[in-house]
Amino acid sequence: MELFDEHPRPVNGIRVGIGGWTFAPWRDNFYPKGLVQRRELEYASRKLTAIEVNGTYYGTQKPSTYAKWAAETPEGFVFSAKAPMRIMQSRKLEKTRPQIEDFLGGIISLGDRLGPIVWQFDANENVQRDSFAEFLDLLPKQIEARTLRHVLDVRDPEFVNADYLELVRKHGMATVFTDSPDYPSFANVTADFVYARLMRSRSNVTTGYGSKELDGWAKRAHAWASGAQPTDLPYLDAERAPQRKRDVFVFFISAAKERNPAAAMALIERLPNFC
Repeated sequence: MELFDEHPRPVNGIRVGIGGWTFAPWRDNFYPKGLVQRRELEYASRKLTAIEVNGTYYGTQKPSTYAKWAAETPEGFVFSAKAPMRIMQSRKLEKTRPQIEDFLGGIISLGDRLGPIVWQFDANENVQRDSFAEFLDLLPKQIEARTLRHVLDVRDPEFVNADYLELVRKHGMATVFTDSPDYPSFANVTADFVYARLMRSRSNVTTGYGSKELDGWAKRAHAWASGAQPTDLPYLDAERAPQRKRDVFVFFISAAKERNPAAAMALIERLPNFC
């Protein structure tokens, strides 16, 4: 089966994608009938502009595997990736330098396909603020001359406050805007890029989100990209980042997962209309 070389490009620095590329229901409503599983990444990367890799949260891959993923995707496509949970679940975050270096030393094999790295701290993890601050000091800004972008997804609502934002701003790292009632949801911009995980897709809507909802996210994505900050989203404090152009990453994650590829493609289709 031939896969076309044509593929969507980022619009105004905005990339849109889904979580992973292996999910059985997608073989009925996303992947073409008869497409062999080993070519699913090749296909998905030509319909989307980014994919968030969740498998790395459960275990790292060999550098050769990362390089293979990169080779299967078109120019301009990027992966974001969750760091291994064993790092964030460590009782002594300040002692995790070897694990951090091991993970980053392998995933750098993605080359120019490497996008943001997501460090997810689940709500049941008892994160100590001092230890967390030392942990952030361990995250390198560059590796092998390649700039790294770090994203923090802290899901303990008691930890996420003004002090947390101040610390994150100091390091120039992003936080996840989580469009979900289950996790802290705030849209403060703390880095030179924005990272959003949209988690409200619905099974009874073919495109996961309704047309007006997708129009709204297209407008917000362009606002972020232009350096503005949408006025209809929640914020933890009144401080606003300086207005400057930013890269934007939007992922449709979880919820009605079977609808997420359609949601992502529908948003990609809309982006040129709201420039």
